[in-house]
Amino acid sequence: MDINTILARGVEEVIDKEHLTAALKSGKKLRIKLGIDPTSPNIHIGRAVVLWKLRAFQELGHKIVFIVGDFTGLIGDTSDKDAERPMMAASELRKNMKGYFDQAFKILDKSKTETHYNSEWLKKLGFLEVGEMADLFGLHEFAARENVAKRMKVGKRVSLREMLYPIMQGYDSVAIKADVELGGTDQRFNLLAGRVIQKHYGQKPQDIVTTTLLEGTDGRKMSSSWGNVINLTDKPDEMFGKVMSISDDLIKKYFLLCTSLSEEEIKNIIFANKNPKDQKTRLAKEIVTIYHSTKAAEAAATNFEKKFGKAKGEVRADVEMAYQKVKEDVGGGTYTYTGLLNLFVRSGLASSKMDARRKIDGGGLSINEHHHIRLSEKILHTMSKGDLIRLGKRFLRIV
Repeated sequence: MDINTILARGVEEVIDKEHLTAALKSGKKLRIKLGIDPTSPNIHIGRAVVLWKLRAFQELGHKIVFIVGDFTGLIGDTSDKDAERPMMAASELRKNMKGYFDQAFKILDKSKTETHYNSEWLKKLGFLEVGEMADLFGLHEFAARENVAKRMKVGKRVSLREMLYPIMQGYDSVAIKADVELGGTDQRFNLLAGRVIQKHYGQKPQDIVTTTLLEGTDGRKMSSSWGNVINLTDKPDEMFGKVMSISDDLIKKYFLLCTSLSEEEIKNIIFANKNPKDQKTRLAKEIVTIYHSTKAAEAAATNFEKKFGKAKGEVRADVEMAYQKVKEDVGGGTYTYTGLLNLFVRSGLASSKMDARRKIDGGGLSINEHHHIRLSEKILHTMSKGDLIRLGKRFLRIV
């Protein structure tokens, strides 16, 4: 992959782009850093977006430094949270991070990757050094961050501990002498903190590459805490099925961020396959092939077709959801109108409650082929396994 493509595809911002481009073209071997906190046992394909970007730099011959944040994970990053993230127990964090390097090496070349736990240097910091770094930032800078400002506006607690996180991540860049740091757009403040702290320690400020965030199976940002993730460790059938459940309007984005196909190939696939289901089938095969094999992808596709196809006269279901995932959205084992709206958004059959209402108002709702559904808060239907729910042209089956 050429330099221009690396700095463009799936990239939201480059700081300082002119400087980084010149450095990449100079032939200098750069130290390029990425850190991930083990807040859950698995790395998902949303996080893999930046890992693949790291691999692209690795293939250009640069030194990749991958850090597992065993210390920052305890402190807790508030970058994408609308409430305070509690401190994680050390025992839980140790359990989570056991397989992190192995998962990362599904993408990175292990023999060419420098690895660290950031407790190597963060545990050694004293109050004086932390105080000096904290003095580089004002409270107004931290409070101006969108998610923090929202919390403060409604009176939600923001702990002093949370303010220390950007300092810790920034010091990681000092410890490993980073030339470049990668991260999602939600990491922008933390990445910029690294530049400030590096200057304080007499280092040249790192360049920054922020990557596009990926939505999960329910349309929200992919996050382990929300359970809307497709994990690198998922079995082929599970991975395939999750990809098939994403919203149709995310297909092209998934192709761009989660596969290595060229933009021209992606364009041709979408043009040749007008049906979103066929587009997602190809997408699911590509993703399963990356993390498993072509054989596993073909088997997963066959299994999915058997499970959701038209065998025995059944209507093909586009999405499958387990009863327990639906239960919290309904009352007393019955579908209510509000519960159905929540269900359609979570399953990806609708992009929003407004979108679901529009489709229902247009006569697009049926349950088990019964179309006389009243639009009210009254009970609509007693839930049972095997229910086939249609919204517009797409079908959801309860299992």
